[in-house]
Amino acid sequence: MAPDSPASTPSPASTPSPASTRSPASTPQLTVQPINFAAEQPPTWQHLIDTARAADAAGIDRIIVSDHVVFGESPEAYGDPSLGGTAGGKQPTGPDGHWLEPLTTLAFLGGQTHHVRLGTSILLAALRRPAVLAKTAATLDVLSGGRLDLGVGVGWQAEEYEAAGLDFANRGRLLDHTLEVCQLLWTEQRATYNSDELAFDGIHAMPQPLQPAGVPIWVSGTVNPRAMKRLATFGTGWIPWGPAVADPLAGIAGMREAVEGFGRDPFEIQATCYIPAVRSDNGDLLLDETMAAVPALRDAGMTDFKITLKLPSGEPAITETFAEAVEAFRSVTR
Repeated sequence: MAPDSPASTPSPASTPSPASTRSPASTPQLTVQPINFAAEQPPTWQHLIDTARAADAAGIDRIIVSDHVVFGESPEAYGDPSLGGTAGGKQPTGPDGHWLEPLTTLAFLGGQTHHVRLGTSILLAALRRPAVLAKTAATLDVLSGGRLDLGVGVGWQAEEYEAAGLDFANRGRLLDHTLEVCQLLWTEQRATYNSDELAFDGIHAMPQPLQPAGVPIWVSGTVNPRAMKRLATFGTGWIPWGPAVADPLAGIAGMREAVEGFGRDPFEIQATCYIPAVRSDNGDLLLDETMAAVPALRDAGMTDFKITLKLPSGEPAITETFAEAVEAFRSVTR
């Protein structure tokens, strides 16, 4: 991820309550990602709905969806780490790909489900006005029964910031500012804020999230000072990026050292990773062999495990596929 721009320092009145009041999940969590995008207009989004409903029925712990608001015409920038992309990465669609807005999508899926947590990975939070984002997230959390997790990052595409009238070079500070305002409005009945970007006094924003410390924020980033300071300040959890995705054990060790340097107990912070897939010679996923990697990752400090599965069509068949994955996962994490 590209280094963030220098951050301004908000006044003491604008500093939100620390995120350190939240503890890591007591048991490992299994996450899947229903696809909320398509290279071309699909005839229906029913598969997305079926996937979410099946995850809920099968006992998957969390579903996550991704975010792009607009596209420019340089999707190859995703492969440039200097811009915030990832080396060798490739966008799954071109500029005219169809991307459903994630919070709207989660609100809809929240009404279709009862237990599974609802997350973004990642939301380009700085593209939304902070007070409006705070209200949207709080509303979703309340209506879903306190099931929302907000995974955030700075992104890699300058055109999205330009289309929103924002300075891409200042995206790190813009994200910090957004999170400051959100956490303040989520936790204070009468809010006062003062920074270079915004000042207000005596502001009320109800309802607040059902979750007592506000919506949990998962911060995405490489192990660099700006991202790690953001994680230490705001984060309930960490979404690794760049080299830490390929080497999660080194990544979490580096993350813990970095956030401790910012005065945060790193053992309070949850962390997510992909479960490395083990496949047969013909490419089929070997579920038990794949899940065998989980205990070592858990012991290293990972708390949330993402798995990518080839899914059949139809909610009953998807539910069966997920149920098998849940059982295999629970068998190595009990």
